[in-house]
Amino acid sequence: MEQLLEILNPHFLLRNALYAGLIVGFVCPQVGIFFVLRRMILLGIALPQVSNAGIAFAFLLHTLGWHFFYHTESEKVMALTGSIIFTIITIFILAILERKRKGFTENRIGFTYVLAGAASILFVSWNPYGQTEVLSMLKGEIVSVPDVYLWSMVAIYGAIFIFLTGFHRNFILVSYDIDMAVTVGKKVIIWDILLYIIIGIIISLGVMTVGPLVIFGFLLIPPITARMVTRGILPFCIVSSAIGVTASFIGFYISYRFDLPTGPTDVALLSVILVLSYLAKMLFSMKRQCEGKIKLKENA
Repeated sequence: MEQLLEILNPHFLLRNALYAGLIVGFVCPQVGIFFVLRRMILLGIALPQVSNAGIAFAFLLHTLGWHFFYHTESEKVMALTGSIIFTIITIFILAILERKRKGFTENRIGFTYVLAGAASILFVSWNPYGQTEVLSMLKGEIVSVPDVYLWSMVAIYGAIFIFLTGFHRNFILVSYDIDMAVTVGKKVIIWDILLYIIIGIIISLGVMTVGPLVIFGFLLIPPITARMVTRGILPFCIVSSAIGVTASFIGFYISYRFDLPTGPTDVALLSVILVLSYLAKMLFSMKRQCEGKIKLKENA
């Protein structure tokens, strides 16, 4: 109880980490629902790795003398720029190949994941300086989120959430039933482009702030869990964010209470929630089947 009160104190030393986790837990599942609706779950694994490659490549260019931004935060700005460019370009390439039905989706995403992972290692290896800083940024340091990153997340994630909420029906329609969207006259390509840009920004900023593992966990696990236990789009969206925020807060408390790494604790807790939800759904289904058999016998 003492640790809980300490965490809730507005002057808590690690408050930025807590707030960043709550923001990620609330907004990322709202983007992740489109991975689930479009059956692109594996893409949620590959894109954070692509973002890593973009960060490592940007640092490599900066070290080699390619300075595109001249101020104290130039390295971080370049890293974010490289991350966004790599992520968005990859999304567009995969989307084009998907529309043209070139090969199997799983093969393309698997290849993307492996290539991005290899590229990240090579870019870091080729960088003669700053490997420690690059590796720190690649894995994310959720317990040491600086003020500028926190306020950037509040502004950017908040704007994205408002935009998604305002045009929610359009994004849902083009993701859930593209044929219907075309029939009712929706500009599917435009909405796809907007969604891809949003996904790229969410992943790029998130990877730099809290790391790829956390972003992957909160993008996919809450929507997958919510999909199992809800019916209808609105409950699906609400429960997804509720799971994300709850897991973020409880995970932070557990990590602080028992001195555990915050990111892996959050993802492990999300996984426990997923497994428990699956078991509860299975037990509920078995109960309904038993009740149905009993009613059939009684009617007979």
